Amino acid sequence: MKALEANFDGLVGPTHNYSGLSFGNVASAKNQAAPSNPKQAAKQGLEKMKALSDMGMIQGVLAPQERPDVKTLRQLGFTGSDKAVIEQAAKQAPKVLAACCSASSMWTANAATVSPSADTADGKIHFTPANLTNKFHRSIEHEVTGRILKATFSSPEHFVHHSALPAVEHFGDEGAANHTRFCHQYNERGVEFFVYGRHAFDSRHPAPVKFPARHTFEACEAVARLHQLEGDDVVIAQQNPAVIDQGVFHNDVIAVGNKDILFCHEQAFLNQQAVYDELTQKMSGNFNIIEVPTSAVSVDDAVTSYLFNSQLLALPSGETLLVLPEECRNNPNVWAYIEQMLAQKRGIDRVQIFDLKQSMANGGGPACLRLRVVLNEQELQAVNPSTLMNETLFNRLNQWVETHYRDSLVEADLADPQLLDESRTALDELTQILSLGAVYPFQR
Repeated sequence: MKALEANFDGLVGPTHNYSGLSFGNVASAKNQAAPSNPKQAAKQGLEKMKALSDMGMIQGVLAPQERPDVKTLRQLGFTGSDKAVIEQAAKQAPKVLAACCSASSMWTANAATVSPSADTADGKIHFTPANLTNKFHRSIEHEVTGRILKATFSSPEHFVHHSALPAVEHFGDEGAANHTRFCHQYNERGVEFFVYGRHAFDSRHPAPVKFPARHTFEACEAVARLHQLEGDDVVIAQQNPAVIDQGVFHNDVIAVGNKDILFCHEQAFLNQQAVYDELTQKMSGNFNIIEVPTSAVSVDDAVTSYLFNSQLLALPSGETLLVLPEECRNNPNVWAYIEQMLAQKRGIDRVQIFDLKQSMANGGGPACLRLRVVLNEQELQAVNPSTLMNETLFNRLNQWVETHYRDSLVEADLADPQLLDESRTALDELTQILSLGAVYPFQR
């Protein structure tokens, strides 16, 4: 049965702001306290979704989290009405309030790990929400993420939904930002590539020293077991600790892959040649590795431009497209390499540039914004149709954003109780637009 890869992008939430919550993410730290534009951020994301849909790609939308997260604030001891909870948090623990207002769920590459039915023993698509234990503001997402995924992929005949891994550092799981699936055709059994930053139970292995390694080897093994993957079809590799210490907090900041292509930096992995050899062997020798040398693009260039946080897409035309942020064109070294690569015809046919400055300023590029789901024809029919991008949904969501989102937000605005009302009103309407049901705590 024919299959294709769909991209489900996170819709930027109404509380999109720059609070600098993500230690190890260079862009997030650099732009801390700058004013954000939630309305522009959401519209930039929608423009990318619509453009890919117009190219013939299956493009879906994943709803944002409820923010401010009053439920979590109550767990931390703040009491009274919902507005009183926010006022107390603003006075007593403003950084905690900022964390509970983060719109970081927009980066759905961290929402979950997804294994297609062609790879799993039971022939169903498996989803495991990421626990994101390394960052408090992200660790509070997975429960609602699971509900949104279940509302989007609801058929038990086709989809299996697991709970997140135990929320402890030993099983730190950052989702698809550290997972890539290779194949020759989407409907054929593939090779699932997991990348981790450190071993949790064995300190003898290399690890970064400056910034945290968020994803563990043990988490990779656990998700592979949950998803019923065969050992011969799994490759688990360690990210180079030296590049984590340079701001490469996820594998998708230093490598991207799709079908039989791996596009990566020459410093991406520990024991890189061994990683190449294992992937090539398990792909039966037919595997295209495009390695970008440090002499052409430094790690710093890669981090600041997000060259590898790009989307590598197989278009219906048969072409391979690389979706890049505007920052790549603005970096002379990166753009020179891209032009050279295209001229050499190494497997990527063309590039498409998008303006995603609002997301980029918080450390998330095109690949951060999407969750990839391989679907065969029957599975696609079982997806919640209200979440699939088309002209009508694009126009409706743009109007929704225009109605409910602010043009400017700074950290001090998070204490405004009115923001809670605005956010809840917007999300209540969004669940109706996307036919999600009651997925948020305030609706229950």
